[in-house]
Amino acid sequence: MNGPERHGSGSDDGTAAARIRAVFADAGCAGRLHARRCDGSPGEVWVGSDERVVIASVYKLLLLAAFLRQVDRGLIDPAHRLTIDPADCTPGPTGLAALHDPVTLSRRDLATSMMTVSDNAAADVLLGEVGLAAVSELVDELGLTGTRILGGTADQHRSLVRDTDTHSTADAFAALADNDEAWTVSAYDPSYASATTPEEMTRFLGKLWSGEVVSTASTAFARAVMAKQIWPHRITAAFPHRGVLVAGKTGTIGVIRNEVAVIEFPGETPVAVAVFTRAARADPVLPVVDAAIGEAARIAVTELRRPR
Repeated sequence: MNGPERHGSGSDDGTAAARIRAVFADAGCAGRLHARRCDGSPGEVWVGSDERVVIASVYKLLLLAAFLRQVDRGLIDPAHRLTIDPADCTPGPTGLAALHDPVTLSRRDLATSMMTVSDNAAADVLLGEVGLAAVSELVDELGLTGTRILGGTADQHRSLVRDTDTHSTADAFAALADNDEAWTVSAYDPSYASATTPEEMTRFLGKLWSGEVVSTASTAFARAVMAKQIWPHRITAAFPHRGVLVAGKTGTIGVIRNEVAVIEFPGETPVAVAVFTRAARADPVLPVVDAAIGEAARIAVTELRRPR
């Protein structure tokens, strides 16, 4: 465990951590958080940050890094074009699955759609191109021992249909949204689903931001595509200030709502923050939990802000 080695302003007994716990409690969710500066300097904020949590679509960030590693090694051509029929795609509210006709785009644009709109279909196609072994290799090489990626969104959807005893993904999600049921599906259990820890996600983000994971050009691409994520309702909502960069990736499935991000104020050291929650209610839309993710991130980042 890494808790005893921590130094600086954040701790499970500190004021920031207590305020973050109160935010989660008021929102009716269990929450886990970790934040650190991306320059590796001492000082962290955490609440249950070594506990394993369901990663959901945050896994797409690791897939992006694995893809860029293969690009750097000359193993895959990012400009290679693929034709994809939406009828064959993993269901999802955004991206390729929302289209009506076959489209042709590059692997690099698949990665862009995957990150900017959390495109499930694009992610599964890209995972097929890169291979799950490449993602696992990345995780192992970076020493992320609490992180495990078992498959893509299509695999997750199949498990939901099986666990809810339904016939389609839509039926499975409808079942999960029923507050009169207490589902114990594998997608909610980090022992059976793709999982990570908040501390490992901020450690990964710090390495990515410092250029330790992929080449300089690929690092720039990863930063840029993360900054173009369109969802404003979680961490981005907590930093509405002009000139502040929020580069992140959300993850959502049923009661699970997450986001990891790097926040950079002008002239200040970037801060990585990872927030993972599980709501008490199963409503498909819970703005109070989304707001809690942003507020918890704001408290943690504020604690760690400092000039470069």
